[in-house]
Formats: sequence, C-alpha cells, structure tokens
Amino acid sequence: MSSIKHYLQFKDFTREEYDHVFRRAKWIKDKFKRYEPYHPLFDRTLVMIFEKASTRTRLSFEAGMHQLGGSAIYLNTRDSQLGRGEPVEDAGQVISRMSDLVMIRTYEQEIVERFAANSRVPVINGLTNEYHPCQILADIFTFIEHRGSIQGKTVAWVGDSNNMCNTWLQAAEVLDFNVHVSTPPGYEVEPERAGLYGTNNFEQFADPLEACKGADLVTTDVWTSMGFEAENEERMKAFADWCVDAEMMSVAHKDAVFMHCLPAHRGEEVTAEVMDGPQSVVWDEAENRLHAQKALMEYLMLGRIEN
Repeated sequence: MSSIKHYLQFKDFTREEYDHVFRRAKWIKDKFKRYEPYHPLFDRTLVMIFEKASTRTRLSFEAGMHQLGGSAIYLNTRDSQLGRGEPVEDAGQVISRMSDLVMIRTYEQEIVERFAANSRVPVINGLTNEYHPCQILADIFTFIEHRGSIQGKTVAWVGDSNNMCNTWLQAAEVLDFNVHVSTPPGYEVEPERAGLYGTNNFEQFADPLEACKGADLVTTDVWTSMGFEAENEERMKAFADWCVDAEMMSVAHKDAVFMHCLPAHRGEEVTAEVMDGPQSVVWDEAENRLHAQKALMEYLMLGRIEN
C-alpha cells in the first residue's frame, strides 16, 4: 500500500512533480477549449465523499472525471454508513476495492490520513480544516497562466490563517516563493498546524497594507470558514480592517493579480471594486479547478504522460 501516491497536503509532491502537473493542466485545458475529446481514464471510477458542503469541488471533480472518460460517484456522509459510525479504516478498505480513486472533503485532516492508510487506490484531499491543496494547485496554475513562474514572487495573504493560508505557506516552501501573512491579533499562523518544516518563505505583518506592499498576488478568503460559524459575530469585529480594498491593491506590484477561492462576501473580506475589478482573476481561478484537477487525477492514476 505504501507505493500508492496520495495527495493529502501540498508538500506531498515535489517541485518537479508540480512542473509536470502544471504542464499537463495546460495541455488538457487546451484540448478542452478546442472541444477535442481526451479519455485516458476510460472505465475508471472516482468516488467523491462529502462531509462538508461544496459547489466548485463537486462540479470540478465530477465534470473533470467525465471529461477524462471515467465516471464519478457522489457520496454524502449523511447518506452512507460513514455517517452512522462506520470506522474510517473500514470505509477505506471497502470503497477502495470498488473504485480507482477517492476524493474526500471533510473536517479533520486526520480523517483523510486514516482513510488513505487503508486505501488500495490514491486518495485526494478535497478540503479539510487544515489544508486545501487542490485549490492552491489551481491558484498557482492560474498565476502561471497570467504572469509566468511563481518562483521568487511574493503572495500577500490577508485575513484568517485558515486551511488556505496553511496551504499557501506549504506551497511557498515547495515552489520557492514568499508569502506575506497579515491576520488580526489572535488569528496568527501556527507553523506546526500549517505543517511547515522551515519558516524562510513567510513573514507575518500586523498591518495588512504592509503585507501587500510589492506583492505579485493578493489573496484572501471568507472570515468564517465552514465549521466556525459560532464565531461569526466575533470574527466580523476582529477582521474589520482586513478587507482587501483598492488601497491594498495600489501598494502591490503594478501587475499584481487578486484571487479568492470563493464563495466571496463582497464588502467583508474584499470590496466589490477589487473582486470585480481589472486585477481580479477569480473566474479563471475557479475554472482552473477543473483543469488542474484533471491533470492531478491523470497523474495519480496513470503516472507521467508526455504528449
């Protein structure tokens, strides 16, 4: 089982592997745009297990699997034995005997780790409280499309040190770029939780405007992530000065782009002016979940393919 390649957090792949996946994503996207069928995963089955709600994750994985010639099965934990206390280990054993690939979107990272340890097939983290590697995969692919290599560039993260922030920090270490993080007091990055093995690629800023200075990419996320709804009111007050606005974008690099993983709350974590403005690439970013994940699924199931 140890030889199976899983994708549970960003640092599971090397820079060389990411270079390959980004090349494949570009090639696969180009085929898609020219309406040229490409079915390398014919007769393969993806099982998607959802404990957390989703729009983009379900759409991109389900559509992507169909477009690669395979089929996707949606399982919600409420509608399966997992929601009735079946051990994750047992579910991993059974589900992996009936499918070729599993994507899980859940709460604790430990759940996907335990499932993967008992799986005969590759497992993908579709989001946990700790990490969101598929989103950052798409975000970096989007940056490459618009601005070229991200190596040596600076990403400004404004807002909550959540699963997205943790994954950006891991990505910076793997792909050699810098992350400026600005969070309200009490919501700072926890290097251990972020899974960092060094701290040379990120800097913390008390002032979000300072974090954005000279940045090549400015990005944020909702102030209250799924599972933290009880803290919503408290967070609204704490994060009031961490709304990405035109002033923050104006101190970033003149060619800086803005990203948001969506769904967005205009007027909270980002102004409508920035979200819908000329520097925003959020719609390309959302679409690229589809293409980046198709390349990811191809790589996990078929290994390196060169065309």
